[in-house]
Formats: sequence, C-alpha cells, structure tokens
Amino acid sequence: MREIEARDITDAVTDLCQRANFELGDDVYRALMNAEAAEPSPVGKEVLRQLIENAEIAQTENVPMCQDTGFAVVFVELGQDAHIVGGSLNDAINAGVAKGYGEGYLRKSIVAHP
Repeated sequence: MREIEARDITDAVTDLCQRANFELGDDVYRALMNAEAAEPSPVGKEVLRQLIENAEIAQTENVPMCQDTGFAVVFVELGQDAHIVGGSLNDAINAGVAKGYGEGYLRKSIVAHP
C-alpha cells in the first residue's frame, strides 16, 4: 500500500492553483503568437499583443493573468492501493485551494455565506 501525506497533496494543490493563474500552456501561448502574426486587423493585432504581453508579465512576476481567477475544480484519480495519511483527501485539497488563493493573492469570487 502506498501512503500519501495529506500535506503533500495540500502543497501540490497550492502550487497548481497559482500556476493555473500565472502560466499559459505552451500550446495556448503559441496559438496567441500565431493568431497575432496572422491577424489582418490592426486593432485585433494590438489586442492579441496585449494578451501576450499580459501572459508574459503574469508568468515573470507571478501575478494572475486576469482579475477573474475563476474557481478551482479538482479532479482526483486515487488508486485502491493508495492511503492518505495525516488528514483527509478533501481537507487536504480544500486547504491547498485556500492556501493557493491566499498566497497567490488570487481573488476569491465564491464565498460560503455572502
């Protein structure tokens, strides 16, 4: 049986929450670059250039690309031979999201009781 520490799950979710808001995937970045190169409209070209610049700043400075940081949806595949130690899986994930949003200065747009 493989044991997985709950704190390792929390740390991974923290990191992923921030990376999802700070970094574009290479495929998306390339698509923006290609779109800018192919865009015939000067206004469209400028908008794409600004999106690219914003993505570069976000990754370099570890700031969100957009003020609307969305909300976390976590999908987990956990094998039957895995055992979480030091806490529950749900608590570890929720703690990671809370920590990721707090440490990453991500806007919390969903609250339990407004």
